[in-house]
Amino acid sequence: MARKKADPNNMSFLDHVEELRWCLIRSIIGIMIGAAIVAFNTEFVFDTLIFGPKKADFPTYGFFCDVGNYFGFVSDFCDPNFGFKVQSKEMSDEFSAHIWVSIILGFILAFPWVLWQVWRFISPGLKSNEKKYSTGFIVISSLLFFMGVVFGYYLIAPLSVHFMVTYDLSKEVVTEPSLASYIDYIKASVLASGLLFELPIIIYFLTKIGLATPQGLRKSRKIALVIVLIVAAVITPPDIASQIIVAIPILILYEVSIFISMYVLYRQNKNNKQLTT
Repeated sequence: MARKKADPNNMSFLDHVEELRWCLIRSIIGIMIGAAIVAFNTEFVFDTLIFGPKKADFPTYGFFCDVGNYFGFVSDFCDPNFGFKVQSKEMSDEFSAHIWVSIILGFILAFPWVLWQVWRFISPGLKSNEKKYSTGFIVISSLLFFMGVVFGYYLIAPLSVHFMVTYDLSKEVVTEPSLASYIDYIKASVLASGLLFELPIIIYFLTKIGLATPQGLRKSRKIALVIVLIVAAVITPPDIASQIIVAIPILILYEVSIFISMYVLYRQNKNNKQLTT
């Protein structure tokens, strides 16, 4: 039996709950389809993607090696000396890793679909002139998220792996991380970066509802700088160079967010003037 579509302009609380339920169901189905695609490409996903940052020939290490050579100093990235093995210490480790990696990558693949479901849920509360921006919202938000994922994978993840593996406490200690520990580093680096890159979208909506203004964002630059450095310290190795590398694009996004906030207020003021005339 087909589900009866409620009138979006006259929905009760239960209708909203039902719509939210279907939004979640459709989102989960999209994620599961993405997870199935990942699960059936195990060799590429794990050997090439997941375990890529533990290999000495990973592109990031070559890039930083070339940068070091250009400035005339020997970089540790030229010879990462990676010889560590990732251990599976529990009987279910490999199976659990396969399932969770599939779900996480499935979410990344299905991110535009999930955004579309979110937009469908909130669109009844938007004005008619705001609904026409649905395509732009999904495209820009997805693009920012994927840029963050790529940034996390090719910069934060290899920097974290390199620092942790080459950190030499004692010759008596051999670094052989567990499978779960290694994947957690990669997962945290990728997802945290993807979500951080959504900052302009978050500022857009905060400005729309009056919780953010360009003036307030400018006044909060120093506080934002401290917060960015703290976030960079959390998701990167505890060395200054890595934190600065990560902080720079986030600060750029913050400055872009100020211009976005200015544009939103400009459009709102323009629309208000048209209504009063």
